[in-house]
Amino acid sequence: MSKITVAGVRENVQAVLDYSLNEKKPFLWYHQAALHPRPNMSICIIGDQHDLDRAKHHGLDAMSTDDLKKLNKNKKLIKKLARKYDAFLASEALIKQIPRLLGPGLSKAGKFPTPVSHAEDMQNKVNDVKSTIKFQLKKVLCLGVAVGNVGMGTEELVGNLMLSINYLVSLLKKGWQNVGSLVIKASMSPPKRIY
Repeated sequence: MSKITVAGVRENVQAVLDYSLNEKKPFLWYHQAALHPRPNMSICIIGDQHDLDRAKHHGLDAMSTDDLKKLNKNKKLIKKLARKYDAFLASEALIKQIPRLLGPGLSKAGKFPTPVSHAEDMQNKVNDVKSTIKFQLKKVLCLGVAVGNVGMGTEELVGNLMLSINYLVSLLKKGWQNVGSLVIKASMSPPKRIY
């Protein structure tokens, strides 16, 4: 059972959107608190020749196993690679070789590749990865997650917010008892508390 109402969320989203769109700066600001593909997310494909050709066709960066071997398990180069890309996709045949070729570098960065098969449409898989958000609670008890941008419509934002909030609450052991507050905001807007 959700403790927040769709009407209340819609009202707060509209207030944040109105503030953001009436600002003098013409930027598209991302909300703080995605389920539609994030356009600026960079993805690298690790695969065999077939996957490299498909990646080239879609305009994506790609690496072969020979490129990974050139890194020679150098921790600095692997860290640099992990920082360069937001996510990785790897062909199912090569996914087991990646820890052997790179060591634990990508896993430590939280960017271990998502498997992709030859039968799957690569562009759909890339959009799935761009549309996925991860809730990771480390040592701090605060989460900040992007659920949309001000270029989206109110109904899309409300749908993204409700879906992400309900999913997050379903992950918590005590449900709504673990939630202190929920706040939405755009980069330059004042925060709006929704719970």
